[in-house]
Amino acid sequence: MKRLRSAVACALIVASVSLLRADVRTDEKTRIQFAGMLGRIVNIFGGKAAREGVVTTVAVKGDRKASTNDQTGEIIDLGEEKIYNLDIRKKTYKVTTFAELRRQMEEAQKKADEQAQKEEPQQKSAEPPKDEKQLDFDIDVKQTGERKTINGFDTKEVILTITIREKGKKVEDSGGLITTADTWLTSKIAAMQEITDFDIRYAQKLYGPMLAGVSADQMAAAMRMYPLMKPSLTRLNPELEKLDGTPILTTLTLDAVQSKADYDAAVKQREQQQAQDQADNTNSAARGNIGGLLGGLAKKAAAKKVAGGDDEPKQRATFMTSTNEVLKVATSVSPTDVAIPAGFKETK
Repeated sequence: MKRLRSAVACALIVASVSLLRADVRTDEKTRIQFAGMLGRIVNIFGGKAAREGVVTTVAVKGDRKASTNDQTGEIIDLGEEKIYNLDIRKKTYKVTTFAELRRQMEEAQKKADEQAQKEEPQQKSAEPPKDEKQLDFDIDVKQTGERKTINGFDTKEVILTITIREKGKKVEDSGGLITTADTWLTSKIAAMQEITDFDIRYAQKLYGPMLAGVSADQMAAAMRMYPLMKPSLTRLNPELEKLDGTPILTTLTLDAVQSKADYDAAVKQREQQQAQDQADNTNSAARGNIGGLLGGLAKKAAAKKVAGGDDEPKQRATFMTSTNEVLKVATSVSPTDVAIPAGFKETK
């Protein structure tokens, strides 16, 4: 959800922030799941955290925000314009200034620009290619009427769906991205707004000077990295902010939708492969080649396993799911909650 919080901050960059600030401390559990082979690799190497999620304590007091779990931590100080990255197990921390972080981002953007120029040297202007597809957005907010108690909070369910598709076409025809936020809201918790307000102030300090100079080429490079996720989250987060209440449990699902032409081509290719497999198996059996028959079946089973247990083409497939749950909220924050823990040593 860290990316989601950053996207919220950027989307609300021009928003005004209340001058009266309160302290807040929350415990949140976050889990991100990827589909297919990537998901299995993450589960194997990510250990318990990848399988069960990570519990993070977030505390905001004045100009400081601390986010810590059992392995890592981060302290952001807006007054000092510094970020302290903590290694909980080694009891060490590293300091990065906002200026250094801006420089790293500028260098990354420069590299992206250079790569983009190598790939498309003929595109010199800021105008998009004439054949570039124009996108359209469908936003749907559904109050399901369902209610339940989560971690002691009385909540109601609201499902927010944003569909990105080619302008003038249905998503089933053009393909696109469907982002769904299944959110359970409790009554507004004023203190929780402090976390969002802090993220906005952080974005203003860190990104403000750089956003003013962002070129069309730089934006194009960012769009190449995240073709549809960026516009989807940009539209999603302001809509989430409009919901009447504080999110306690949010499940964010991203579904990729193939165009009808691509899906039909995949189905045809699959049918051709099935026909070829059937012919190979029939020929092997006719020749009495049991080894060849078993080998063919084994290859087919292996291919199905790699595909995630279902090798049938799907026009719509979930490629990422993120769950964020607020476990508890407190409004009492001590200075030590946002300070570098005792005994930690700085590393360069």
